Order: sequence, then C-alpha cells, then structure tokens
Amino acid sequence: MGIHDLDKGLTKYGDQDFASYLRRSMAKSMGYSDEMLGRPIIGIATSASGFNNCHRLIPQLIEAVKRGVIASGGLPLEFPTISLGEVFLHPTSMMFRNLMSMDVEEMIRAQPMSAVVLIGGCDKTVPAQLMGAISAGLPAIQLVTGPMMAGRFHGERLGACTDCRRYWGQFRAGQINRSEISEVENNLAVTAGTCAVMGTASTMACIAETLGMSLPGSAAIPAVHADRLRQGEATGRHAVHLAELGLSPADIITRESFENALRVLIAIGGSTNAIIHMAAIAGRLGLDMDLRHLNVISESTPVLVDLKPIGQHFMEDFHFAGGIPAVLHELKSSLHLKCRTVTGKSLEELMRTPPEFVDRTIIHSIDDPIRRTGGLLALFGNIAPNGSLIKYAAADDRLFEHVGSAVVFTDLADLAERIDDPELPVTADSVLVLQNAGSIGAGMPEAGYLPIPTKLARSGVKDMVRLSDARMSGTAFGTVILHISPESAAGGPLALVRTGDQIRLSIKDRRIDVLIPDSELKDRHTMIQPKQLPSRGYAKLFVDSVLGPEFGCDFDFLRHRVPKV
Repeated sequence: MGIHDLDKGLTKYGDQDFASYLRRSMAKSMGYSDEMLGRPIIGIATSASGFNNCHRLIPQLIEAVKRGVIASGGLPLEFPTISLGEVFLHPTSMMFRNLMSMDVEEMIRAQPMSAVVLIGGCDKTVPAQLMGAISAGLPAIQLVTGPMMAGRFHGERLGACTDCRRYWGQFRAGQINRSEISEVENNLAVTAGTCAVMGTASTMACIAETLGMSLPGSAAIPAVHADRLRQGEATGRHAVHLAELGLSPADIITRESFENALRVLIAIGGSTNAIIHMAAIAGRLGLDMDLRHLNVISESTPVLVDLKPIGQHFMEDFHFAGGIPAVLHELKSSLHLKCRTVTGKSLEELMRTPPEFVDRTIIHSIDDPIRRTGGLLALFGNIAPNGSLIKYAAADDRLFEHVGSAVVFTDLADLAERIDDPELPVTADSVLVLQNAGSIGAGMPEAGYLPIPTKLARSGVKDMVRLSDARMSGTAFGTVILHISPESAAGGPLALVRTGDQIRLSIKDRRIDVLIPDSELKDRHTMIQPKQLPSRGYAKLFVDSVLGPEFGCDFDFLRHRVPKV
C-alpha cells in the first residue's frame, strides 16, 4: 500500500520526519508493536452513546470488527463520532444529521487509515455516516446495529414504534386506561437495537445493503443475535479486502444502484424518511433525486414484504424469512445487476444462487404481491410546487380522493395547545394542516403524524387527511402528506392556507391543492411575517445553509458540485 498508513496525513510541524517520529512514539504509548503499526489501518467510526438505546451493543460489535480486521492482516483503530439518538435530541435528530455527516467526513479525512467501518443504526445515523464517507472518498463499509426483538403485551407481540402509536391512540380515545398504557410502555422496547418494525432505521439498513455498502443479508439480523456479531467480524475482514481493492463509495453507489434501492424501498414498504436521506446521499455524488421518477418506480414496483406499519410482522421475522437477498431475487428482472458491492462482486454475481428458504407469509413472490403497485408517491400542486410525499400503502384508501375544510395550526406550539380543545372546529372530513414544521421552521421533526383530535378519536375516527412540511416516523401510518416544499418558514404556499379553506387530495392525479384563486394566494403572500431566525452557532449555520427536502435537506455547501447527470 505504499507508505505505511501511520505516515499518511502527518500533522504539520514543518518537519515531516519529526512528525512521523512523534506520531509513532504516541502510537507506541498505546502498546502497539512495530509489526502492528506497519499494517494497513482500518478505522472504525463508532456512534455509541448513553443517549442512544439503539446503539447499546456497539462495544460488542467493535470487538467483533476488530477480530475480523486483525485476522485479515489489518490494524483496527476505533474513533468516536456524534451519536444521533432519535428520541433524545431536541428539537429533532434530523437537525443534527448534517452535523454528524461533517464529523464523520472530517474524522475519516483527518486521520490515517486505508478504509473505514461505519457502525450505527438509529434513524439519521446511517445516512449521516454514508454521506460523510462518500464525501471523504475513502473505502467504507456499513455495519448496522440491527433491530430489537418484539415485546409482549397481553399475548400480543409489540414493536416500537408502530404499536406505541396505535396504543397511544387508544389511550387518547379512552379505550385503555393509564395502568394499561404504562404496561405497554414497559414492553415496547425490550432489547438493544433499532425499532422492531420497518421504520426509518430498518429501511436505511435495507437501503445500505441494496446500495452495496454493507454485506449481503446483514440488514435485518436482530441486534441481540449471535449472527450480528459474526457479521461484525465478517465486516472487519471485508474492510481489509476493500482497502486492498481501493473501492470508494463513489465506485459502488451509482445512479443505477440508486434505482435498485428505490425499487427495494417500495417493495419493503419502507419509510418516507428514506426519500430525504437518499436525496442527500445522491447529492454527495452529484446526482439529483427526481420525485416524478419516484412515481414511475412506485407505479411499476409491487409491495412484497408484510411488515408493520403496513403489515403484521416484525424485522426479526423478515430476517428469518430471507431478508433483503430474498427481496432482491424477486425483483431481479427489474434491477441493474452490474452494480458493484463492497464484497468486490457485482449484484449479479451475488444473486447467482437463489435463497434456500423464503417464508412466503412474510416475503411474497412477485406473482403474488401484497400490492400490485408501490406504497410511496410524490404529490405536487399549488400547496407543494416542489413536491410532497405520501405513504399511501399505510393510508386509508377511502381518503385517496378527498375534499375537506382546513383546520390550520400555525406551528407545533399551536398544535399542542389546540388539538384537543373541545371547541376546535373540526369534523372527520376536515383536513388537519400544520405549518412552520420544516427544516427552517422547526428542524423538520417527525410531527407530520398529527394526532386525531380527542373528541373525534373518542367517536371512533382513526384516520384523517393531514398535511405539513414536517416528517413522519417510518413506524407511523395514516393519510399523511409530508415534506411539503417549499416549507412555510421559507415562504412556501403552505404558509398561505387558512382555516376554512377547501383542500383537495387526489392520489389519482398525484396532487394536493388549496381550492382558492391564484390571485388570492398572491395577496396572502404579501401578508406573511418573516420568521425570527437563530443568530449564532450551529442553529444559524443550519437555517442559513439547509436545502429543501427534494435535495435531502443537506447543506448547500456539502453537495458535490458537478454537472447534473
């Protein structure tokens, strides 16, 4: 590999020999021999944190990776990065995804290594790591922490966080009491790992595997299963091989592999958040995410996987049913098979041997899909000129062609204050509208899953049309239109909607519109009061630099500046 890795990127003292001598003396203080220091260095980017339940077993994964690296002739050196624990970060973990990507990029770039293993799992972590690794340009391989096992409540299997939302809805409706909801709380998340359903963490694990950035069959192995540790060891071995090949993420992730990943996203009934993250990953490579092309993919790709929130099963079931390799085999005729992977082999080479067993109650065949067409759609219209998104596989099809009167909440505080007001002018046919919940307005939290007003929930209403510039957890469900762009706080037309306006949703036409004349919209635009924005620190950098969801909510200065492909 030419010069020893330990001499790569020496600290600048004006004397290269002194810098090498000093670095070696400090490395030897950690007990390394000359033989070990002469090996190729494999960095291990870790994201463990006491504020991140999903990552509790990362220390065990690190040791497994180290075994694999050493066995293959490398020297493993771990280093910490920011950790994004979904429910522990204020105002939302999404606000810090780009910061983590910068941390990952700069630490890979600044420290001497030939390749890096990225260990993470919780929602924004995997995209942040992939974004950073792409920009750093060094060979990289992803190792996810894996999903947690399902819990139990009164004979029923529970999975965070689809069931947490379902039971919380029942509690708000008065169908279960405080003692019962407390028991549910104690049994929702019972092991280490990411959410047990096809939420954002599981979706991004599946996307990473499909893109070729993690080992085949790795996405769905439960966090507490011994196979997860064996996969860690195999990942360490492959990291050394990857360094020898010199394969960077840009050699693996291409427009064709992105199209493969979009098809898999549809087939698994994946999270809406994946579209934002994939757009951000694409942007680091100089590619654009075309939302209209997403519709073409969705309309030609069936839903094959029966997992919550759109089905009945859990990630552990998906793993034992055949996982992503089984899904890829079902989609084989529509995939780009020449795409490369971190194994050094193409997708076609990896798929030459079909899976020995596939559980067809969980992973349906292409001839017997759960749905003939996919579960995600981009919607446009005078409310969302740059696009919006709906996970219609998790929605009520009775609301797919709907006109209703808007009930507008100007921000999250207004929503919290008025949603359960007995005097709220709302009916089951109303359209709930949340403004100022996008990136600039609020950091784009997972607030798009507006709760059903208590008075309606108690009368039996389970779903309503809801729209916002926020996101929604991949574990959530309902007729929810998200990622409306441009966002309210950036002067987008969503900010112009008023309570009482008629809103029309048309899945057939792929549109979401407010039914008022363009002239009135223009008049209302002149009355918008500018939002007070942060004046210092990371919050200022964020609002000054963040792009719309169609560009993945990445920072403008982080996107790869090459001509459009």
